[in-house]
Amino acid sequence: MTTTLLVRKDRPGEARLAAADDAALDAGQVRVRVERFALTANNVTYAAFGDAMQYWRFFPSAEEGWGVVPVWGFGTVVQSAHAGVAVGERLWGYWPMAGSAVLQPRKLSPEGFADGAPHRAELHPVYNFYARCNADPFYSADSEDLQALLRPLFTTSWLIDDFPADRQFFGARRVLLSSASSKTAYGTAFQLRQREGIELVGLTSAANRAFCESLGCYDRVLAYEDFAQLDPAVPSVYVDFAGNARFRKTVHEQLADLRYDCAVGGTHVAELGGGADLPGPRPTLFFAPAHAKKRQQEWGLDAFNRRLLAGWQAFRDRAGDPAAPWLRVRTSEGADAALQAWQQLAAGGTEPAAGHIVALRG
Repeated sequence: MTTTLLVRKDRPGEARLAAADDAALDAGQVRVRVERFALTANNVTYAAFGDAMQYWRFFPSAEEGWGVVPVWGFGTVVQSAHAGVAVGERLWGYWPMAGSAVLQPRKLSPEGFADGAPHRAELHPVYNFYARCNADPFYSADSEDLQALLRPLFTTSWLIDDFPADRQFFGARRVLLSSASSKTAYGTAFQLRQREGIELVGLTSAANRAFCESLGCYDRVLAYEDFAQLDPAVPSVYVDFAGNARFRKTVHEQLADLRYDCAVGGTHVAELGGGADLPGPRPTLFFAPAHAKKRQQEWGLDAFNRRLLAGWQAFRDRAGDPAAPWLRVRTSEGADAALQAWQQLAAGGTEPAAGHIVALRG
């Protein structure tokens, strides 16, 4: 029997548990026990943009109006009807918030395989790939929790950093990042900090301002209500991880020289909204896999992976520095604890220094 955490599609803060018997495997399938996965603001974004970005399609729910939010983490093969995948193999990848998942491996290599389930055929291959931990250069056994919490977010951060740089920052001299305490935002700031001539401004709640300042990634950190302190004439790029429609309106109305509005996330679930009828550039949704594909074609896959790996290792080492860690890992064991962790996260009640790992089990 497998327990699954279901989320209400139109109200991500509403969730419940459902249990069902495991079906027998078909030829060519494997069953993976989902052992540990991360819960971050990125998963709230998956729910908030579940229809627009097709996140609900990865692990379809049979219950109308309810969906399964994808998560990143580790699993172990517990049953196999595929000759190329052995019981006991440990995998990194994209999982349902559930105790187990059934995959249909194809395009096998020593490094991993893709899920060939028909319903995932049209979805982006970045999310369909499962890495074999024993051949994964990004993997280290002593930092699994950090990998689950930060690795997929950092890939997005790394790509967001490269995106405006590839376009000479649209002529801007300042980058503003909302939801600056979120892991994807400060991962982006960690990368942008290495570029010259760009001022980085983190925008956050008053309660999270001290945390953001402690990271050392931002040149300046402001609470949202202090936004008017910024010089409106400085050419700026806005990278929006919050998705707060009211605050986006403030940004567009108060900045006289806003060059680009890069919409990334939706951590402010209750304040989500569109970008119509705003002065300045129209908000443009950033889709990380599309920019990854562009760079892989330009640089070649090996060079792309080498650059990403070097960036990841530097970020992982800084975020996990025992002397001054950016994250304190908290583990939720069992279905009820997993449900509570999701509800807390969706309500915005998680302190930024906490990293939530879930072991749903069953």
